[in-house]
Amino acid sequence: MEFKHKSVLLEETIENLNIKPNGIYVDGTLGGAGHSLEICKRLDKEGRLIGIDQDADAIRAASDKLKEYGDRVTIVRDNYRNFKSVLDELNLCLVDGILLDLGVSSYQLDNADRGFTYRVDAPLDMRMDNRQEKTAKDIVNEYSEQDLFRILKDYGEERYAKSIAYHIVKYRSNRVIETTEELNDIIRSSIPAKARNGQGHPSKQTFQAIRIELNDELGVLTDSIDGMIDSLAPGGRLCIITFHSLEDRIVKNAFRRNENPCICPPNFPVCTCGRASKGKVITRKPITPKPVELAENSRSKSSKLRVFEKIDG
Repeated sequence: MEFKHKSVLLEETIENLNIKPNGIYVDGTLGGAGHSLEICKRLDKEGRLIGIDQDADAIRAASDKLKEYGDRVTIVRDNYRNFKSVLDELNLCLVDGILLDLGVSSYQLDNADRGFTYRVDAPLDMRMDNRQEKTAKDIVNEYSEQDLFRILKDYGEERYAKSIAYHIVKYRSNRVIETTEELNDIIRSSIPAKARNGQGHPSKQTFQAIRIELNDELGVLTDSIDGMIDSLAPGGRLCIITFHSLEDRIVKNAFRRNENPCICPPNFPVCTCGRASKGKVITRKPITPKPVELAENSRSKSSKLRVFEKIDG
């Protein structure tokens, strides 16, 4: 299956990276290299792109798409949380821009064998990195009812989390839950018929929650932002595209904290904590897709772009 993924907020992201022809840029979620290709087009022979992705299929697709740029491109199979060690290996200290396009790719959703989608019957997998042993099947069959409830409520914002968790545990007491369709059936039976009508697919939020938990998506994001800002050269920018309210909140709060890290009481006349601002938030409100993009790509609907610029000097 060909790796296809339509990059969201492409023009807006490239514009906000403020690309310098001789700059060094990191795409921490390389995917099908849609954003990276546009970055490469704007680099001269002194410029450099480092692409990071944990998905082997993405690495293959991106390597092919970017091969014409030769030594200007370095592609590494890893989780972006390890970006600092990747830079250290390449003897790089500071970079001019970093991009994260979070969530699951169209390829991962459309490839039934990956087990991300609730629309096709397939083994419960959902691993973004198939070197990882733990799968969605392990979560569904081994997590306690309380832990299932927690992730469905917190990561899926699922109204019927309690009922779904209860019915999963009840079902698996007789047999192991192996496939996406088995899980779909359990979810459907856990939600009142009235609530299922006109509300989209009943499994959407549960599958999202399990995927986020399995791949530690929110933990990886939380652990990475401060270090990425520290790794920006003066004037460099960090652009992050989110697809989930929890992701967006993490990014918004981290950017705000790096802009104004002072912890002194508000009534203090002078700052005494010594915590200096690392830069400024460029996007007071997130950038969202234009109507034409929404019409062409329905998966862009929930996307939001936030941008942080490292302080100059």
